[in-house]
Amino acid sequence: MSWGSISYPAPGGASAPARPRAATGRAARLRTLVARPELIGLLALAGVLNLWNLSINGWANTYYAAAVRSMSTSWHDFLFASLDKTGLMTVDKPPLAFWVQALSVRVFGYHPLSILVPEALMGVAAVALVYDMTRRMFGRVAGTVAGLAFALTPITVAMARHNNPDELLVLCSVAALWCTVRALETGRTKWLVLTGVCVGLGFETKMGVALLIVPGIALAWMWSRWGETWRGGRGRIAAFGQLLAGGAAMVAVGGAWPLLVTLTPAADRPWISGTSDNSIWSLIFGYNGLGRVAGQSGGPGGGGGGGFGGNSLFGGATGPFRLIGSALGDQAGWLLGFAVVAGVAIVVVSRMRRRDLRTGWVIAMGGAFLATAVVFSFSAGIFHPYYVSFLAPFAAALVGAGAGLMLPRSLGGTADHTRVTRIVAPLAIAAGAVTELIVLGELNGSLSWAKPLIIGVAGASAVILALDLPRRVRGVVVAVVLAALLAAPATWAAETLGHATSSTFPAGGSASASMGGPGGGFGGGGSAGRSGRGGFSRGAGRFAPPGAGGFTPSTSGGFSPSAAGGFAPPKAGNSGSSQSGAGVAAGGPGGFGNNTEGLTAAVRYAEQHGGGVIGVSSQSSAAAAIVSSDADVAGLGGFSGRESSVTATWLAQEVAAGRLRWVIVDGTQTGGLPGDTRTGSQAAMNIVASTCRRVTLSTSGSTVTMYDCQGRAAAILAAAKG
Repeated sequence: MSWGSISYPAPGGASAPARPRAATGRAARLRTLVARPELIGLLALAGVLNLWNLSINGWANTYYAAAVRSMSTSWHDFLFASLDKTGLMTVDKPPLAFWVQALSVRVFGYHPLSILVPEALMGVAAVALVYDMTRRMFGRVAGTVAGLAFALTPITVAMARHNNPDELLVLCSVAALWCTVRALETGRTKWLVLTGVCVGLGFETKMGVALLIVPGIALAWMWSRWGETWRGGRGRIAAFGQLLAGGAAMVAVGGAWPLLVTLTPAADRPWISGTSDNSIWSLIFGYNGLGRVAGQSGGPGGGGGGGFGGNSLFGGATGPFRLIGSALGDQAGWLLGFAVVAGVAIVVVSRMRRRDLRTGWVIAMGGAFLATAVVFSFSAGIFHPYYVSFLAPFAAALVGAGAGLMLPRSLGGTADHTRVTRIVAPLAIAAGAVTELIVLGELNGSLSWAKPLIIGVAGASAVILALDLPRRVRGVVVAVVLAALLAAPATWAAETLGHATSSTFPAGGSASASMGGPGGGFGGGGSAGRSGRGGFSRGAGRFAPPGAGGFTPSTSGGFSPSAAGGFAPPKAGNSGSSQSGAGVAAGGPGGFGNNTEGLTAAVRYAEQHGGGVIGVSSQSSAAAAIVSSDADVAGLGGFSGRESSVTATWLAQEVAAGRLRWVIVDGTQTGGLPGDTRTGSQAAMNIVASTCRRVTLSTSGSTVTMYDCQGRAAAILAAAKG
């Protein structure tokens, strides 16, 4: 057995007993797995990284954990991804990832591990697919390096241990590219159809971002099939028809849920969170679409390039070096230089020959990498550092392919000639070392041991590999330098296991990289206090974005309004996992717009006076109450209280239908982050304040004002029309 292709003896003669096809297939897959110990090792490594000490993350993102609780108890809420159990408001994402979690909760009960374990297993599956789609074109060494690079990417570990929908998005996208590789190998239409299905599932997970891999896939297929001239030149037409079949599958799967929502009368479904017109298409093309790229209308960092001194919120300054800057670099930027050189090398080596399968592979994989990198580098809207988890598998696959090009075929590589290895290896190593040193330079002294290691090993290896070495010596040198380049990201990824990730802004790395503040840490994912491009600099008792107003630290958990008009970040390491049945959890994002003690008192009062749903400004506040005590609370203003703008007419309809009775109007939907002019549902709630019966509650020396709207639907509607 060698690192090259594996062959198995044919079955015995004609007298051998026939075996059931399913059993034979399972046996073949088992033999293949056993014959590839490196794959078993990768799966074990990913399993440990994703599952070890997983319970420390508690409920992770309480916003989504609350939705899963509601969805697991009502098929109506399940279908529409409602945050609250009455079905008033959806979450601001499509439902597929939460369907998986809600089904797990139905089977195993409502517990953090019921939600997080499926995410961890998705991460293991994604590692296996990255390995295999690279191995098929560049050999087992390349597949192993690709799997390692992906599994050891810090943000990959963080997202596999979190309940944000990004992990399923990554799995769907990797599966789509794996199916594309199979299509290139076989030419069969079914693999293109499965590619489309996987992209459609990715769209049902996180909408438009899943489409970033489509241009590369389409170009790879048509480029590799353009030379087909069989049957009078109809091969190209047939290839285009196959591509259309894949596209039709993508549209059918990806458009199924939005179409269902569109065809369902608004009175029979929740309001679409993140919109002002209750339209799923506004969510797709606006808040979760162009708004993320061009900037949210009226939001921080939106419009005409607002934000913090020209920076995009949370993700650092836009530009070609954003992915290796302080806000994003330590999450997935370590080996981007290596990946870029490897992609270029594959183009040169394959000479873009249509019949060379590596050509189609690099167009598909490089296309996904390039499209994602460009969009992420220049997105001017709200951009969280954990978004780069979507880029990680494409970069890792290119890194693995580059490793394959460094070695001759006798050592499991794919180099056609020694001269190729002597050119590719030094360039890729140098590029990888440069980007890694840039990333390390933004960590304010963390992992300081890695700099001399990289400089020494990478520098010496680049020089040595430019020489004409014996093959085995070359193999040893390549292994040593790859180990050196993976050492720092591997250490940073392993540190993720020792602490709870941030509830709202997960990040890989040390505890200070996941403090729960914007950007996965007050600097975007590195050491606390690090001021990155677009990050948050730590001053005396304040966290201030560059050139903007301050963020006052809060001890109440979540983000609470500060005197400066901003939000106070929560305590470091608070995962929002409190499960106290007596009141509202104080962690996670639960402070957006409401006092948790006041909301607890309001819930208690409502239960004692006939029950009914309580409407609050922020879905995050509602989520904290739902997770901790299954409270009947709905957020009417979106995640932070500013993203959704429900109308007073809609409120009147919900009151008349008995789906909403109480409303807390706290006035916190104004005065948000610098540049944020959105007011959420404040106008509608002001009408409620002028028409419904006022109830004042006292708690812990403060007062909470709540409005009882029972029987006041006509008054609300009249005020709305007036």
